[in-house]
Amino acid sequence: MDLLKEAETALCPSNEPSSEFSGVSHSPPAILRNMLPNGPTSSSVCADASQRSTVKSIIQAPRRKLVDEGKLKMISGRLFSDSGPRRSTRVAGEGVSTANINGITVAGNGTNHSSKYPSISKLGSAAFRSVTVRKGQSLSTETFSEGVRSELDDTRSNTATTTSGSSLPPDTRSCEHDSSVSRASMSVSKPASGGLQVLSLLKIIGEGYRLSCLYRCQDALDVFMQLPHKHYNTGWVLSQVGKAHFELVDYLEAERAFNNARLASPYSLEGMDIYSTVLYHLKEDMKLSYLAQELISTDRLAPQSWCATGNCYSMQKDHETALKNFQRAVQLNSRFVYAHTLCGHEYVALDDFENGIRSYQNALQIDVRHYNAWHGLAMIYLHQEKYEFSKHHFQRALYINAHSSIIMTYLGTSLHALKRNEEALAVIEKAIIADKKNPLPMYQKANILVSMGEFDSALNVLEELKEYAPHESSVYALMGKIYKRRDMYDMAMLHFGLALDLKPSATDVAAIKADIEKLHMPDELED
Repeated sequence: MDLLKEAETALCPSNEPSSEFSGVSHSPPAILRNMLPNGPTSSSVCADASQRSTVKSIIQAPRRKLVDEGKLKMISGRLFSDSGPRRSTRVAGEGVSTANINGITVAGNGTNHSSKYPSISKLGSAAFRSVTVRKGQSLSTETFSEGVRSELDDTRSNTATTTSGSSLPPDTRSCEHDSSVSRASMSVSKPASGGLQVLSLLKIIGEGYRLSCLYRCQDALDVFMQLPHKHYNTGWVLSQVGKAHFELVDYLEAERAFNNARLASPYSLEGMDIYSTVLYHLKEDMKLSYLAQELISTDRLAPQSWCATGNCYSMQKDHETALKNFQRAVQLNSRFVYAHTLCGHEYVALDDFENGIRSYQNALQIDVRHYNAWHGLAMIYLHQEKYEFSKHHFQRALYINAHSSIIMTYLGTSLHALKRNEEALAVIEKAIIADKKNPLPMYQKANILVSMGEFDSALNVLEELKEYAPHESSVYALMGKIYKRRDMYDMAMLHFGLALDLKPSATDVAAIKADIEKLHMPDELED
């Protein structure tokens, strides 16, 4: 009540001049609150006609500053404090609902902020803004109503722009909803799409590795080729590609893949033991020596490093030193299967078949699917002329690696030694189809045909084989034997001489010279 009295004293003082406004000869205008619709009339506050004439003269004259604006704002704020903050502020900070003020729909939050003076609490700020801002205009009813309408329009526009309530048009709400949904779906879809891409990459890599373990090497290469360029040219993938080419006896492509793997990951030892074997078969002694030194300097405690060093010595025919290096690899990692197999190869080269068998068996105890150990055991039994054992172990190796042309060829050789020539020819034909670039099965096929007395067919096979292996001395030596059987001694001598010109091994040289000495000897006496 004290606040109301203070406000009424400031806005509508008595006719007696106060001490603060003693220099003003005119009385202030009537209270603006009484000019609102449905409010009390002006005559109830200022009844006499002289006061109305005074008000008229004040309206027509330029309005003077009656009260300090800062104090007026402070008083008005205290007077209408129970109505809460500005409606536009409330609407922006709270929820949304609708209210009806004098027939105009505005947005609100559904909270009841009514007071004893609903018209004043909702329109008071608009009325006072029209009083304090529009100094040069008359305080007529029309001016006041314009200020009220403009304030309501401002409030409605602010409410419409700051909220997304039911006052927005349906099309606008639907567009904003669709855009928000699309943004949310995009934010969700980015991690999901990234996860799907990672899973697709892992699926391709896993499928390629699975096929490689099943020794379906060509299928594995086709799967690895589906990888993107930046994922294909990584050390691990390129090493797997090199292993696949190695199993396909494509040593040139294997060497290229392993070399690229070294460039991509120079300190990775994955597949370097196989890479050293590839260089061994290609007779690349300089590259093999450099690789061994690099691996030793990278990690002296890795079995791959000592396997590469052992292959380097084995190429130099120093089998004892090579065996020591392979044994060193076994000491560093007793479960490194390939080191046991390489030890078996060196024992065989030293004609120590007993220790060779033991090394291969140690490898099979670690990994029963290591077909190289089965193949090594079969080769020992083949040298020992234990053909049944040899055939059994070749079949076990072929069961694991069903696409190896070399295993098929030696299995045909074992069957041929057992006088099962028809079965041997069938296996040899499969070996030729499996790898047309491999000259070994065609040579074994010619041998089987010679033993069966089909010399013309054998010569046709050898003539075709010369195109694949023109520098193979054994091909010309076998052709010389066939011409000798057919009593064509000149052709036989020609091919024996060509075989010697190709500089075969010492064992082959001795066998070719023995055939030349028996050139004119009948076959019955030779047997």
